[in-house]
Amino acid sequence: MWLKRWLLGHPLTTKQAVHERLSNPVALAIFSSDPLSSVAYATEEILLVLVLAGTAALHYSIGISIVIVGLVAILTASYRQVIFAYPSGGGAYVVAKSTLGEPPGLVAAAALLIDYVLTVAVSVAAGIAAITSAVPELHEHRVGLGLLAIVVLTLGNLRGVRESGKIFALPTYLFVGSLGLVIVVGLGRALFGATEPHPLPSVPAVEGLTLFLLLRAFSSGCTALTGIEAISNGVPAFRPPASQNAATTMIWMATILGGLFLGITILAYVYGLVPREEETVISQIARISLGEGALYYFMQVSTMLILILAANTSYNGFPRLASLLAQDSFLPHQMRNVGDRLAFSNGIFILGLSAALLLILFHGETHALIPLYAIGVFLSFTLSQAGMVRHWQDRKGRGWRKKFAINLTGAVATGVATVVLAITKFTHGAWMVIFLIPLLIGMFKKIQWHYKMADWQLSLTMYDRPKNPPPNIVVMPVGSVNRAVVIALDYARQRAHEIRAVHVDVDPEETAKIKADWEKWGTGIPLVILPSPYRSFLQPLLDYIEKVREENPGAWVTVVLGEVVPARWWENLLHNQRALLIKAALLFKFRVIVTDVPYHLGPY
Repeated sequence: MWLKRWLLGHPLTTKQAVHERLSNPVALAIFSSDPLSSVAYATEEILLVLVLAGTAALHYSIGISIVIVGLVAILTASYRQVIFAYPSGGGAYVVAKSTLGEPPGLVAAAALLIDYVLTVAVSVAAGIAAITSAVPELHEHRVGLGLLAIVVLTLGNLRGVRESGKIFALPTYLFVGSLGLVIVVGLGRALFGATEPHPLPSVPAVEGLTLFLLLRAFSSGCTALTGIEAISNGVPAFRPPASQNAATTMIWMATILGGLFLGITILAYVYGLVPREEETVISQIARISLGEGALYYFMQVSTMLILILAANTSYNGFPRLASLLAQDSFLPHQMRNVGDRLAFSNGIFILGLSAALLLILFHGETHALIPLYAIGVFLSFTLSQAGMVRHWQDRKGRGWRKKFAINLTGAVATGVATVVLAITKFTHGAWMVIFLIPLLIGMFKKIQWHYKMADWQLSLTMYDRPKNPPPNIVVMPVGSVNRAVVIALDYARQRAHEIRAVHVDVDPEETAKIKADWEKWGTGIPLVILPSPYRSFLQPLLDYIEKVREENPGAWVTVVLGEVVPARWWENLLHNQRALLIKAALLFKFRVIVTDVPYHLGPY
């Protein structure tokens, strides 16, 4: 317990929840770290595709980036309306479910859950790549470093929303400031001729410059938009007035995102850069703009931190979405429980575990994970905006036509982008996401069906309660006669009229001693000896309990176990192994109850 308190802090009362809400600057760091950090690799992903058509195609990166920034503006305007229309949060799942129906809502939820896990894996992998660009010797340890980063993120978020905000806000602003400095210095040098010209390198074309190639480059650059919906999902986390503060923070985020993304893309073209396996594009830009001194390494460290901490957006979005699904019985009900630090602890833990497995599976390679990325979030964008179109159609109200037009534009733009992403990335890994979505929906429906059946069977509506409670027969296994067994027997005698003490004979000499001791301490209760020719104590006991059930249909069979509780945790390994086996074997037996009677050993 002391270790938990040291790692996570002391419990918070429910009344303290209002004090855990976030100010706009802290909320910007938490909810916007994912889209803001994506500028570190979005431009590189565009160039990785364009360079296939040779050096002459690289100038298209600027036009593609402008189109993506336009999408940022459309989505920002659209999600601001979601914030005001749905101030309780929930994002695409709540909007689609309430306006389009349950199936579209579940599609949006499945897509977002997948994307949240991918966000953590991609962000951590990209962050480790940033540091290995500066220190190549660490490249072979990237998976281990990534797993360590996920552990730190998980523990930080288990401490609570405000606590994690304090921890993770500073690196976000350090990255924005340092990258802003790189862009300002780089553009200043380019405009005023303070830097040497950087001609585009000669790269041979391996593919033709086709519309499909340009669409692939666009879809790769759309990774810059992932996480942009997180603010609309987390409106309740803002200080009052929550909706207004969330909408303002959304504007801040979009402005910073658009400026940084365009700045990096322009500098990459001005400097004539192409992707290199041993160094990221943003590292190359920082090296040229700032030189190779302390500022360059500061930039790389801040890039590593923001890329890793970008996963914090998912650590806020995934647990909240999982709790909403759990409230609707589409996920285990434990997911809706708030932990003692006022965070959705179960969701945080499952997200960290899933991302760690993904990182191991893809060997920590950013470029291997990127093709899986974005398709899910764009699908949820489309469903959310389509839901808002239906919302304005049904509700109307003052100025609804303008709001309708904004969301319709968002639905069409993101819908087109979703189709482009699905087609261009399908063979590169997007098929896995498209395959996983229906599997998750099937899991949601199966879980909901279980809860419906459980509620029906537990309901008292048609329950015909018997006038007299059924009889209770106590079966008490006796491995040896000692103080723990005698106390358990006394407990059973107070609560049952029929007690059957049983001993499994695996050693005739030991059995004779136990029979003699039982004559003295058994208070006249007969001791049934069960033969065991194969020296198994468990199977003869289970057969006997089954025989008692068959001879007494409708009766309860209570198995009373005298269990020793040692004073030290490690001493548990030395006791109770038979008790554990008995409890595990009887867990699913109908009308069989296992009662533990603990006997606590004192310290010595």
